[in-house]
Amino acid sequence: METIKLRKWDSAEHLKTDEDMVLYLEACLEEAGDDAAFIAKALGTIARAKGMTQLAKETGLGRESLYKALSGEGNPSFSTILKVIAALGIKLHAETAPA
Repeated sequence: METIKLRKWDSAEHLKTDEDMVLYLEACLEEAGDDAAFIAKALGTIARAKGMTQLAKETGLGRESLYKALSGEGNPSFSTILKVIAALGIKLHAETAPA
């Protein structure tokens, strides 16, 4: 019998365009509820897809600290999240929630 080799799924490998990244983040926001770590991890996935080194340069934050903050295990400050979102070229907007 032939051995099948599997590897861990990495969403970052499938985020090729800015539109892909925005749609991914929107889906994560809908799914997350009030789980801030889930959103941080989603931003980390997008950051890896774009390039963490470039993101570190644009935000002025260390690459290692970005990996930690956006791992889902870290607890990034809101200012860090805002810097990351801006550097990723993502715009936040507000709308009323459905009743």
